[in-house]
Amino acid sequence: MKKIGITGQNGFVGRHLYNTLGLYPEEFQRVDFQKEYFEQEHKLDQFVLQCDVIVHLAAINRHGNEQFIYETNIGLAQKLVDSLSRTGSKAHVMISSSTQEEKDNLYGKSKKEGRQILANWADENGAKMTGLIIPNVFGAFGKPFYNSFIATFSYQLTHGETPTIANDGEVKLIYVQELVEIIISEIRGGIGQVEYFVEPTAIKKVSEVLAFLNDYKTKYFDGGEIPVINNIFEHNLFNTYRSYIDYKNHFPVKFTQHTDPRGAFVEVIRLGIGGQCSFSTTVPGITRGNHYHTRKIERFAVIKGKALIQLRKIDSDEILDFYLDGSEPAYVDMPIWYTHSIQNIGEEELYTIFWINEAFNPENADTYFVEVKK
Repeated sequence: MKKIGITGQNGFVGRHLYNTLGLYPEEFQRVDFQKEYFEQEHKLDQFVLQCDVIVHLAAINRHGNEQFIYETNIGLAQKLVDSLSRTGSKAHVMISSSTQEEKDNLYGKSKKEGRQILANWADENGAKMTGLIIPNVFGAFGKPFYNSFIATFSYQLTHGETPTIANDGEVKLIYVQELVEIIISEIRGGIGQVEYFVEPTAIKKVSEVLAFLNDYKTKYFDGGEIPVINNIFEHNLFNTYRSYIDYKNHFPVKFTQHTDPRGAFVEVIRLGIGGQCSFSTTVPGITRGNHYHTRKIERFAVIKGKALIQLRKIDSDEILDFYLDGSEPAYVDMPIWYTHSIQNIGEEELYTIFWINEAFNPENADTYFVEVKK
């Protein structure tokens, strides 16, 4: 079992990497890191001594003072090297750099020089080092106005704001989970490369991405419709967009009921894609679910009875409660990386319709069981 430590563990890429490593408990042991360790040599040394692999992600991307960015990023790389030297570590060290390296700015310069600092240490000590040169990363839970324009636009479109394009150029993109899989592959068997150029998985104009996001707002956020999804990029972009919705205030969404003397009619879901639709009954007091997905899009629609749907992001203690009643049919969509459950809290059978965007495949289930209530 390899022991993996991640500086910047609580950052955008770091949190995705940390959570994904947790899906392989028999292969990896995660060594926790806190940013305060950079200011406490003995704590940093203890961390380094435990690690077989260190993924150095800690850095500053944006700040009002470019010189501060430069000095901070160089300083973090140097502190890590100093600790590696003090402890005599032979860990495989990976560092995230950026395609900004070749641009005339202090951020890019800091990433290139930080990568070289670690390369020099590895060369002098016979250690393995990988310098990941990464294009623009997007994905769920990125920090708006900081991590990417996609995070910013998605946040704005789900919070009543209007995005504006400053420069409509082509952008090389990679989804955060695609990047994480590359890092894990390198952890498993990489030979180390001072310059490991991570290829983008999509190249899009800013206006093209915004057109997709505007479509998601109109169809999904405002209308409840699952939009057309043609490829993996659009799937990843849609899941990214969904992660910025204020779930506590947006859900549950009540259906529009059409009634006449015969009874009532409700449209449960309108789809631009296929998937699997199922129906369940649940007796009083029983809970279903307690699992999460990393890619699947899922909707729970209560049409009869009373239900409590609960969601919890797997690295959070906050539980979101949604009470649904079949007398006013409504739905809640499940965000990725949130464990979720549905409980019959009424006195009659609960009738629920479930839709998910892909049929269940036991060999690639994307279903991980974690209790909502810790």
